[in-house]
Amino acid sequence: MIVQELLDKKKVDYRESGGDFVIRCLNPEHDDNNPSMRIDRVLGIFNCLSCGFKGNIFTYYDEAFDKISIQRESLRRKIAEVRANSIGQEIPEGATPYVGNWRNIKPETYVKFEAFRSHQPEFIGRIVFPIRDITGRIVVFQGRDETGTLKKKYYNYPPHVQLPLFPKVMPLQGRVILVEGIFDMINLHDKGLTNTICIFGVNSFNSDKATNLSMQGISGVDIMLDGDDAGEKGSREIKKVLDDLSIPSRTVRMPEGMDPGKLSQVEVTKLKRQLYDS
Repeated sequence: MIVQELLDKKKVDYRESGGDFVIRCLNPEHDDNNPSMRIDRVLGIFNCLSCGFKGNIFTYYDEAFDKISIQRESLRRKIAEVRANSIGQEIPEGATPYVGNWRNIKPETYVKFEAFRSHQPEFIGRIVFPIRDITGRIVVFQGRDETGTLKKKYYNYPPHVQLPLFPKVMPLQGRVILVEGIFDMINLHDKGLTNTICIFGVNSFNSDKATNLSMQGISGVDIMLDGDDAGEKGSREIKKVLDDLSIPSRTVRMPEGMDPGKLSQVEVTKLKRQLYDS
């Protein structure tokens, strides 16, 4: 039995998130109205990010599991981790560069970020980007569904790898722009704001990454998240991390319902003047 079969058998509602399933906490003492427990979809290890309840889904339900598959996956992850920490990942053999203009982004911008397509099963139907760390190593690939039919909009391979700030810092007047998603970043680069950095989600931005920015000589940070309640909340959280390290920052608010990945050339040009030409 695998994790998904067990959840279906026990009639546990779940949703996919990265390499995990997210469910309501199994701790009977935790009234988890906003599902906060993550379960590794292969190993069955669970952890509630709210109350800290931990365990294994197979042990919890006293169910048998596919031991060979779990051992195989554990070994594969260890090999991938060692490889990523030493020489990094390599672009898959047979990958073809993506040179289209999806989402009105110029082909040369896709080339700049080494976008490609691949026939590897996990990348079919996706535009894939090699995510490099500050040393230039590829630490992970992020694939974006371009068909609108896949279960997950984004897929990271290998899974469970911490994504770095991307790309390498290139300040403008000593400042950088932080955005949440890779297409937010690429769209702004495409239209002239080449000091934009993707943080890959508010929850992944922490004091270590803020310190990394500071050590690269920036004098200030512009926080530019989506124009909704979640974006407002995320901007406050990021600003607090920066304030705690005395890194000057300002929040750039998007119009309601707008995000940096949807801004037109005219809007980005106007924004650039407002931020850096005064």
